[in-house]
Amino acid sequence: MAKILAAMIIGLLLFSTQSTARTLELVTLQYPPYIYSEDGNIKGIAVQIIRESFRRMQQPIKIRLLPWSRAITQIQNGNADAIFTAYKNPERETFADYSKGIVMPQIVSLFVLKDSSIAWEGDFKALTKYSIGVVRKVSYGKLFDQAVENHTLSNIQYAGTGEQNMEKLLKGRFDVLVSNKYGALNILKKMGKSNDVIELAPEIQSVPSYIAFSKKRNLSALRDQFDIVLEQMKIDGTYARIISGYFQSSPTITDNQ
Repeated sequence: MAKILAAMIIGLLLFSTQSTARTLELVTLQYPPYIYSEDGNIKGIAVQIIRESFRRMQQPIKIRLLPWSRAITQIQNGNADAIFTAYKNPERETFADYSKGIVMPQIVSLFVLKDSSIAWEGDFKALTKYSIGVVRKVSYGKLFDQAVENHTLSNIQYAGTGEQNMEKLLKGRFDVLVSNKYGALNILKKMGKSNDVIELAPEIQSVPSYIAFSKKRNLSALRDQFDIVLEQMKIDGTYARIISGYFQSSPTITDNQ
């Protein structure tokens, strides 16, 4: 362990000159409890992890909240430096350099109204006759995305935000909502509707999410520095402490997930 930490310290010293003098612009979406605005401040689990990482890198950052589709476009066009927390997919990897380290593993689950008779055992074919609500341009991981791409799931209803998506479910506009588990639970809590919606088991999958840097900004060296710092935070316990501040127990998170 001591050798690993020593190697990381050396790596940080080598990379220290590669931090940019300017303030980096990071874009993300409102996605409690990972990312949210409160009293004019941007907070959340992922925000704390990102802020601490760049603080250790001595790299100033500015975080902007945008609709997800616009945030993705900003990275694609090189109008922002990085985006978090982003799932990997082949299209995005053409214009973004992803961190190797996982910023947050995110559990993707299905939600239905409490009186729903829909049965789910992990086979998407059982859902073909139902309408499914998603947020536009959000990836829900390889398994779900492929089920949509190959038309196993074809009745897809789109919304602009997670809150709008949940409102549509509550109004019966579609049958099944797909969402990050903790994001959906947080939305329901704020709406006072926690008892009106249930999560179906099993979960679809636990999907790793990352920070991704715009290839048009040529920040691959900074991305490598971020990976070193993030791993250091996981080893020294900072990462787990940030998560435990939001949840009673921290998930076991490794880069092998």
